[in-house]
Amino acid sequence: MPAMLQSTPLMALRAAAIDTETTGLDVRKARLIEIGVLAIEGGALLPEPLLDQLVDCGDPVPAASTAVHGIRSNDLAGQPAFAAVHAAILAALQDRVLIGHTVGFDLALLRRECERAGLAAPTTLALDVRVLAQLVSSQLSSYSLEGLAAWLGVEPGRRHRAVGDAETAGLIFLALVPRLREVGIRTLGEAMARCRMVTDAMAGGQPAEWDISTAGRGPAAGDGNAGDASLARLDHYPYRHRVSEVMNRKPVLLPGETLLGAALKLIAERKLSSVLVGESLADAGQVGIVTERDIMRILAERGAEAFALPIGSFASRPLASVPEDALIYRAIGRMANRNIRHLAAVGSDDAVVGVVTTRDLLKLRASSAIALGDDLDAARSVTELAQAWAKLPAMARALRLEGVAARAIAGVIAREVGALTRRAAQMAEAELATGPLGPAPCEYAIVVLGSAGRGESLLAMDQDNAVIFAEGEPGGTEDQWFAAHGKRMCAILHEVGVPLCKGGVMASEPAFRGSLTEWRARIGRWLMRATPEDLLAVDIFFDFRAVHGRRALAHQLWLDAWAAARGEIAFLKLLAQSAGEGGSHLTMLGRVRTDEDGRVDIKGHVLKGVVTTARVLALRHGITAHATAARLSGLIERAHGGTADLAGFDEDHQLALDLVLEQQLLDITEGRPPGNKVTARSLSARQTQALKAALGRQGSIADLLRAELVD
Repeated sequence: MPAMLQSTPLMALRAAAIDTETTGLDVRKARLIEIGVLAIEGGALLPEPLLDQLVDCGDPVPAASTAVHGIRSNDLAGQPAFAAVHAAILAALQDRVLIGHTVGFDLALLRRECERAGLAAPTTLALDVRVLAQLVSSQLSSYSLEGLAAWLGVEPGRRHRAVGDAETAGLIFLALVPRLREVGIRTLGEAMARCRMVTDAMAGGQPAEWDISTAGRGPAAGDGNAGDASLARLDHYPYRHRVSEVMNRKPVLLPGETLLGAALKLIAERKLSSVLVGESLADAGQVGIVTERDIMRILAERGAEAFALPIGSFASRPLASVPEDALIYRAIGRMANRNIRHLAAVGSDDAVVGVVTTRDLLKLRASSAIALGDDLDAARSVTELAQAWAKLPAMARALRLEGVAARAIAGVIAREVGALTRRAAQMAEAELATGPLGPAPCEYAIVVLGSAGRGESLLAMDQDNAVIFAEGEPGGTEDQWFAAHGKRMCAILHEVGVPLCKGGVMASEPAFRGSLTEWRARIGRWLMRATPEDLLAVDIFFDFRAVHGRRALAHQLWLDAWAAARGEIAFLKLLAQSAGEGGSHLTMLGRVRTDEDGRVDIKGHVLKGVVTTARVLALRHGITAHATAARLSGLIERAHGGTADLAGFDEDHQLALDLVLEQQLLDITEGRPPGNKVTARSLSARQTQALKAALGRQGSIADLLRAELVD
């Protein structure tokens, strides 16, 4: 079967619940006499079986076996032999993760029957609900099918018949999924890795033939690049090439007084999809654009009289643009975010040097990043959203293998975090609109904070989001609506695979929702009398970015907050405390300090200090940039702070992202939840030396901040 994405959340698996009835319990001698398979899709067990079949094994059914399942030798007369149902079995199991109770026995039995018939055995991944239950609770008195059903409140199907027991196993699995999530097992890869640990321990390191640990160790289980075909064929072109390579270098510029009739004639003659409007291309800010769609709209509104209108009266401004040296994926992202089909390409002097269109981009093969974005936006259910989100690690891995820098990949991931949050917000709003609370009471903006707001997300993340609404008092009607909306939005994100924030930095919490007036008052309180307890809320707040709703609300608040914080030295000093004191993370002999697992906390020891320093100094000097790299670059250009230290911090930031992303991809491959620590012994000599230099530079942070934060 094609390799299943190991990052797929358990709640979104395309699975099959399976059970078999046999002539005995010794897998070396037992014969298959009945098989039942039911589909699990969309987080539900489908009622119509994929397979419900008796099988004539050619051997008599022992009375002891009949006493258990009730199937007699006479019942098998006239039923097909295994070879005749082999194709149906493969079809029922194809591209599905198998779910069963002691399912390893069922798989081993199928392999034996295939060997006898000289046929290919099914190759699939499998999860055993008995082992999964042990991961949730090790104190149950019974892990039998009946015991698990009673514990979880599942109504069992017909006992000791294949479809009935498969149904019970499937329902048990679905009931276990939320419980597994709460103990840190969210994905297929994590579940398989933890199951292998349990079964290997039970077997003393020598798995039995029917043990699930052997059933799940096929090629797909160990394929770190597991994914569907589209991800395996990831097109890296948009991440390796520039806008300048695909743009039209000869855009047509017309004066604003040009009449629509004349412009339309030119567009038809030259087969253009747009013209630029203005006196000169020297300043993109003074240029507008008129597209085919604009012309169709104005003709529909005004009829024949539109031909006499000057195109400057309905040209779109400001002209959306990207630098000509931007990677193509940035143009794709900007078009998608703004729902536009044309972008200007600008040079380093802000002059328009070309135009890129969706038509140009469609000449390229679609990349998985684009497909992922489309899938997120088009998801009709939480399950579909989870299935789309599961592609993210495979996409990041493929980009990394192509040599794309971790900092660029982090930007792509952050954009997808925004897209995911936006879709969750839309789903939550749609649900509330049909209930007693009704539609949104006023305009609002959903923002992401922290690394997602900076455009620096990697694969270990939790939720950092907030809501800004146009009007309303704390506890009022508007606030109550947005509290319910935030709670549902965050629940959707949690189900999909972005865990709830342990620090409560979520739109569902009072401290991270409020009207524009309340947010401004909150910022004022922070600036005047912030306490160390406020730091969690305050520092990531200055990294926020709007992803849904009335974005102008959020953008203006962000600009106002940055302007207000610039001169508040006492506040900035408090904010600087979150960078830490830069204590040494090197031993007396100059080696890298590690924890008991041999890992180094890169986020805590490097990223936190660099990100905080860049944020505080950018606030101090009015550099309104979101990304850490842009903040450091702005500081260096303006010669603020120790230029050498700042350049070193930029290198440290790139290094830290590289190291953490590599480790996260490895962890996901091996079924471990990704984190922000890296295994020291896995680093190359060059990486180790660079990490030592980065850790050493942390000691200069406190001195640098003290020197810069002077009244």
